[in-house]
Amino acid sequence: MKTLKEVQVGQTTQVVKLHGTGAIKRRIMDMGITKGVEVYVRKVAPLGDPIEITVRGYELSIRKEDAASIEVE
Repeated sequence: MKTLKEVQVGQTTQVVKLHGTGAIKRRIMDMGITKGVEVYVRKVAPLGDPIEITVRGYELSIRKEDAASIEVE
């Protein structure tokens, strides 16, 4: 299982599954990260947190902790 946290800068990947429950999963889905959507990793902050991604045509910053609960190809 590979997570969004492990994807290198400059790579595009596709979401396979969202792990987590309740409010965390709901928040991730509200940001537009759902099964089957393509995600491009734009950059990572100097200390590794947060990760800036492009999803559905807009930029989004996501915490490493949340990125670890997003399974990708």
